[in-house]
Amino acid sequence: MPAPAPRRLGAGRLVLASHNVGKLAEVRALLLPYGQEVVSAKELGLPEPAEPAETFLGNAAIKALAAARATGLPALSDDSGFSVAALDGAPGVRTADWAQRPDGTRDYAMAMAKVAKLAGDATDRRAWFTSALVLAWPDGHTEGVEGQVHGHWVTQPRGDKGFGYDPMFIPDGEQETFGEMPPEAKARLSHRSRAFAALAARCLG
Repeated sequence: MPAPAPRRLGAGRLVLASHNVGKLAEVRALLLPYGQEVVSAKELGLPEPAEPAETFLGNAAIKALAAARATGLPALSDDSGFSVAALDGAPGVRTADWAQRPDGTRDYAMAMAKVAKLAGDATDRRAWFTSALVLAWPDGHTEGVEGQVHGHWVTQPRGDKGFGYDPMFIPDGEQETFGEMPPEAKARLSHRSRAFAALAARCLG
């Protein structure tokens, strides 16, 4: 039996199931040509659900479904992470957890310092970002895709234009970290842009 056709999303209001203002800015820019009015879970006062899944797609689905069911609107969730080869792919799906402070806030400078300390003596500097995007509808239907960008990590973070672990990651073929690149340059290369291109081909337009 052939796989069912992917569900398409028409223009309208969409919830971004995230409290991350950096992600919100990137996703709003990506969705602008598709006639989507994007409002974030944070702006709507929605709680952040637990993310116990062991995959990016699994955690993205949890967040997207929670937002869709709470609002009655389609919801898009990104679950993304930074992986280091010398750390067997960590922090990976626990990327945000590495930045968590006891008071609940996130400190990515602390998280990047942890990566540098644990992998500092490694000769293998390979690293990659993964983005899983899941689009969910209130009836429980989901569509999910993934994108990756590969490169290497640097001990001393550089730049203040990105967010998260961006200042310690240099994509293959580039000289600047994601934290040094202007948004339009990062958008050409990023894991999130690659995942979004796959999602747009599948569900948008």
